[in-house]
Amino acid sequence: MAFAASVQQMPSRDVLLTVEDVAQRLNVTKDWVWDHSSRKAPYLPVIRMSDGVLRYRLSEVDEFVSERERLSAMRRKRR
Repeated sequence: MAFAASVQQMPSRDVLLTVEDVAQRLNVTKDWVWDHSSRKAPYLPVIRMSDGVLRYRLSEVDEFVSERERLSAMRRKRR
């Protein structure tokens, strides 16, 4: 019963994406996604499923992009 309640609380648009999905969404290569997911402190928020299978929450990928935009804007303002 608790599991069903937690599933209902998840946003409906928060689907899991593959490496290929993320690469296409960010307009980068799959190698870039793998590289930024496989570090000790990965840049991309990643879910490690098993045997090298990686998944990404759509909302967290969107947050990653927003954070990068915010940091870019801050750097431009300092110049």
